[in-house]
Amino acid sequence: MFSSEPSSLPFTRRRVLQSAAALAAAGAFGISKRNLRAAQPVIKNRRLKQSIVQWCFEKYWTIEQLCQQAKRLGCDSVELVDPKDWPVLKKHGLVCAIARSHGFEKGMNNPKYQEMCIDKMRTTIDACAEAGFPNVITFTGFREDIPDDVGIKNCIAGYKKIVGYAEKKNVTLCLEMLNSRVNETMKGHPGYQGDHTDYCIEIIKQVGSPRLKLLFDIYHVQIMDGDVIRRIRQYAEYIGHIHTAGNPGRGELDDNQEINYPPVMRALVEVKYTGYVGQEFIPTRDPAKGLAEAVTLCDV
Repeated sequence: MFSSEPSSLPFTRRRVLQSAAALAAAGAFGISKRNLRAAQPVIKNRRLKQSIVQWCFEKYWTIEQLCQQAKRLGCDSVELVDPKDWPVLKKHGLVCAIARSHGFEKGMNNPKYQEMCIDKMRTTIDACAEAGFPNVITFTGFREDIPDDVGIKNCIAGYKKIVGYAEKKNVTLCLEMLNSRVNETMKGHPGYQGDHTDYCIEIIKQVGSPRLKLLFDIYHVQIMDGDVIRRIRQYAEYIGHIHTAGNPGRGELDDNQEINYPPVMRALVEVKYTGYVGQEFIPTRDPAKGLAEAVTLCDV
């Protein structure tokens, strides 16, 4: 059945989503190995390296199946994967673009947690260095009773204890900014201290190492600060990793949410961003179709 829509109509987010849905139709849940091998990757331009965040999709697919989906789409990475599963990634020619360390509740802002956080970061730095993977995630932690200015000072002192080790191992620590406004599980983190871009950037600047950068989560930045493209341009040199999701709801990157992803991705290309873009949305429908739509929107 042929569309009556003229081919000269301008590029729109809706048209991209419709095209991606069609491309993904065969990839829902029962796609065969033969079709996975034969399918053309959804990602064509490859001006940005894309990654899939495992925790969002682990209830749908095993790590083996998720790697198959990544290859089908043309993604380069599956991230936040336990090191025990890294051999599966390597079998498929994929990397873990960013690896886990300590959690986001007990972080570097609190001296009583710093030794634990540093030990976990050091262990993951070693694993990444051995595997040839680039980044390790880290967090400020929750405020508890710590004033914001004291939290910054504590983070600076703590990161200076570990960043030299990251430098020696050629692995980058990426400090994630999270939103503290949304009180829903894994959609927001009330009490998180690093809940503004400028706050996290101040820590990174004061530590002063190319091996401590910002995990710029577009969903969280949109909620807390807005002005996403301006902030990408302002802080380009400090951005080490990107996460995506639709706002509100942390769902798909579709027309039910407010972030217009193609111009955001073009801004990353313009500032010569060379890291990964991790798809970290929580599926509300067919995850294969949602992923195909998302990677297509980000393939500028």
